[in-house]
Amino acid sequence: MPIPVALAPLKQPVFRGLWLAWLAANMTMWMNDVAAAWLMTSLTTSPVMVALVQTASTLPVFLLGLPSGALADIVDRRRYFAATQLWVSVNALVLAALSLSGQLTAELLLLLTFSNGVGLAMRWPVFAAIVPQVVTRADLPAALALNGIAMNLSRVVGPVLAGALLAAVSPAAVFVLNTLLAAAAFALILRWKSAPRTSTLPGERFVGAMRVGLNFAWQSPRLKVVLLRIFLFFLQSTALMALLPLVARTLHGGGAATFTVMLSCLGAGAVVAALYFPRWRLRFDRDQFVLGGTLVQAALSCLIVLVPELWVALPAMVLLGMAWISVANSLTIAAQVAMPDWVRARGMSIYQMALMGGAAAGSLLWGQVASWLDVRGAVIAAAAFGVAALLSTRRLSVEGGADIDFSPAPVRAAPDPAQSIGPDEGPVMVTLESQIAPANAAEFAEGMQRTRRARLRQGALSWGLFRDVADPGRYVEYFVDENWLEHQRRLERFTAFDAGLREERLALHIGSAPPLLRRYVGDEGRSPP
Repeated sequence: MPIPVALAPLKQPVFRGLWLAWLAANMTMWMNDVAAAWLMTSLTTSPVMVALVQTASTLPVFLLGLPSGALADIVDRRRYFAATQLWVSVNALVLAALSLSGQLTAELLLLLTFSNGVGLAMRWPVFAAIVPQVVTRADLPAALALNGIAMNLSRVVGPVLAGALLAAVSPAAVFVLNTLLAAAAFALILRWKSAPRTSTLPGERFVGAMRVGLNFAWQSPRLKVVLLRIFLFFLQSTALMALLPLVARTLHGGGAATFTVMLSCLGAGAVVAALYFPRWRLRFDRDQFVLGGTLVQAALSCLIVLVPELWVALPAMVLLGMAWISVANSLTIAAQVAMPDWVRARGMSIYQMALMGGAAAGSLLWGQVASWLDVRGAVIAAAAFGVAALLSTRRLSVEGGADIDFSPAPVRAAPDPAQSIGPDEGPVMVTLESQIAPANAAEFAEGMQRTRRARLRQGALSWGLFRDVADPGRYVEYFVDENWLEHQRRLERFTAFDAGLREERLALHIGSAPPLLRRYVGDEGRSPP
């Protein structure tokens, strides 16, 4: 029996092992959150301490999002991924031991919850960067949809399993099972053999890597649109999720288990939609998924609070889960294809920060609106805001035509330095002199703006373009790298997209020889040779 297209990436042993590790890792996340929140209610009567459990589990994402992405881009990803999972495994073991021995206090639980959140914050960017390495570009959408299935399966199964263990045994049983699952995920990660580094240059410096990651995101028009879209979507869609316990209480026939059942329906809808994505993508592009999914999510949110019947809410939650993952998956794919591999973990960590920032701001905003109006008014206001934000930004596309080809390409050969240059010497300034016909000046200027963004995305500190006042057709482009090592590193980042820009510039150059390239090294305070 042929394997459905949506499950095709699981035929690859490497992806299958990593996917199982990801599923197990997310199971531990959801189970830990449920058990910690429940246990805190028995360790303290302070509502502040109970509320801080959620804060402790999510705060590390904001504190460590970009640093974790930078680390994942400059060290061996297999070892880093394994180290993050080992951290989570040891944390689960300590929680289990303290819980079994009766030594766990409210303060220790909060500290270990924060520590677990650190492991989760460090783990997500590296996994997001690994997936495009182990599947083909054609299989990437299906692989990302499968990751969404893993997240939503764990969201359904994890809390239910944790709740069963809490009721039948104790919170310690949840922590023990978490330890076993985390250890199994660690073992699966160790089985993966990552591809060796192809660069002969030393790894990037930590602070510099973060600067380059932020600069790449700022200079990438398509990625900026994706970041805005994911922030706005979660800012709006979080209203229903943040207020869902209160929504469940208002349903006719709703009870203690209604909240869990509604979450399960949401996850089930997401899983079903993910299986149909390959078929749907033949008819709809990513912009259509974002538009339709956002409108459907807003409409169903209103339906759930306007018609407080369980028989309406549960199927609506299934459809809402389908709409939610349609938007989230489409934006995740758009973010992945908008970045080359060398900066992927940093870019995805920024994407994660935008997502979590939207969710956190939405929870705060719509919770406050609910205190002014009521739950129904807050959810309807959020839906109206989501539709208004979508319509006001309708010209911003995450599809943007054909995907950018970021495959490595050979850079123009430069003459060897006349004397030895140390890796830390700099800054390094590169100039390119071109001769352009006056009739092509406007076209050249437009192309140079794309070139400017490309140079800065590669890591250049600054860029400029000058026109010779004595010869209006003569242009001098310059850009500056931090030092000689960063100059060499930027050359390694040259892609097919950059090669295309180079060909566009050369087509406009009318000189008999190629544009004149010169490289200069900062020489302040240096003794003459």
